[in-house]
Amino acid sequence: MSQLDELQKRKTFGIISHPDAGKTTLTEKLLLFGGAIQSAGAVKSNKIKKTATSDFMEIEKQRGISVATSVMSFEYLGKLINILDTPGHKDFAEDTYRTLTAVDSVIMVVDSVKGVEAQTRRLMEVCAMRKTPVIVFINKMDREGRDPFDLLDEIEKELKIRVRPLSFPINRGSLFKGVYNLHKKYLNLFKPSTTKIADEIMQITDIHDPELEKEIGEKDAAQLREDAETVEVVYDNFDINEYLKGNLAPVFFGSAVNNFGVQELLETFIEIAPTPRGRETDVRFVEPEEKKMTGFIFKIHANLDPKHRDRIAFMRIVSGKFERHTYYHHVRLDKNFRFSTPVTFMAQSKNIVDEAYPGDVVGLYDTGNFKIGDVLTEGENFQIRGIPSFSPEIFKELINTDPMKSKQLEKGIAQLTDEGVAQLFTQQPGNRKYVGTVGELQFEVIQYRLLHEYGASCRFQPINMTRACWLRSEDEQKLQDFIRFKQTNIVQDKDGHMVYLAPSDWFLKMERENNPAIEFHFNSEFKTEMV
Repeated sequence: MSQLDELQKRKTFGIISHPDAGKTTLTEKLLLFGGAIQSAGAVKSNKIKKTATSDFMEIEKQRGISVATSVMSFEYLGKLINILDTPGHKDFAEDTYRTLTAVDSVIMVVDSVKGVEAQTRRLMEVCAMRKTPVIVFINKMDREGRDPFDLLDEIEKELKIRVRPLSFPINRGSLFKGVYNLHKKYLNLFKPSTTKIADEIMQITDIHDPELEKEIGEKDAAQLREDAETVEVVYDNFDINEYLKGNLAPVFFGSAVNNFGVQELLETFIEIAPTPRGRETDVRFVEPEEKKMTGFIFKIHANLDPKHRDRIAFMRIVSGKFERHTYYHHVRLDKNFRFSTPVTFMAQSKNIVDEAYPGDVVGLYDTGNFKIGDVLTEGENFQIRGIPSFSPEIFKELINTDPMKSKQLEKGIAQLTDEGVAQLFTQQPGNRKYVGTVGELQFEVIQYRLLHEYGASCRFQPINMTRACWLRSEDEQKLQDFIRFKQTNIVQDKDGHMVYLAPSDWFLKMERENNPAIEFHFNSEFKTEMV
């Protein structure tokens, strides 16, 4: 198969949502349709002990939440689907934002009961910034939720994007019976099943067929016909080009846990979602059809398998063909590396891969050579634009509670902060270590992983700092003077850059006014122009 054929075969997307909207459950049902798994376990079900396939960290299994991005691949109707299931919890939003740089489109899950929530808005802002095509899946229609048209209005207003329903629900709550596919003009009635795909699918291809009354009753049949007519009158016709530009979001309704509406979503996604797209660099635009390989690291995960203490860098292939045992140029280090055991993923399961194409995500075993944003090429020197990084919002000092395990603690906190969900700062003299995050839950996860993966015991002590500012100046002497005068607030990041930790926004404002020759940056990657 040629490179172009491989390119046309692939679809790479992320699933994003507010916590508890059903994102991980939807991921499992997509894998179920793709034959990648035989049964799915509801994430928080007490009856089904098997935890979600995409939640592989022990703390995720205990709390029933996703805190790390999972990568999964499966084939369906001749297409190779790459899913990136992202953390829903707001404290791990930074991981989600970075993941959005590695996908070509997204499916956004909205809870029909709660509607648009705060995290949904923030995620949509990132999608809009990148012009990422979005499909909306309104989940939990089997609950007593909001009116479908009210939900559509709210999505348009709150997320600032035009919508077009491509499926519509038959009733909701306890009376929910299925969905009508407005795009393909047929009705699918499923038997509810939380763990497998229903064997019997009833298809009615004409909404005016009298058979409809027999299946769902006169009242629901009349309401469905009225709703379908309203959709056609009120909403614009579906324009695939507007969708691909990120201006129009097709909407599907369903219940992921019961497999209602998932097949309509998946089959339409395969039809309309974009094939792998290129990426902008600081030098030029890289097209996916190019022969030479380009890839970038968007995530690093230590101890994917705690038994083997492995560290894996997740690389999105942008162009060309990635091949095992081939040397590639590491742009930042200006060194060549080859990889003997690159892997693809099915959540925790890994398979060695000989070759990969644009859109694929490859795991590279790493001994500490990679950082988020690093680029591999076949010789060119450039950086991928638009890999977001945010200043931490919460700062705490790392306190070692077991001096006998100091080396383990040093190694553990270095590796875990390499993953990008937290930032590590060091203050001299004294080698004091501060960790900055965007949420409280990250401290709990780091503490748990340090203990269970590295055997290092610690606690976190709050400090009175609110902002991190990376410092730069054309006048080196003034920069050094500032660092000397403000020594109690100066730390170094992992790359050795000087950082000013501001006790408050008022202090920061005063320092900026009093030191006009010094640049205060709120982005640790300030040398890279952001898009």
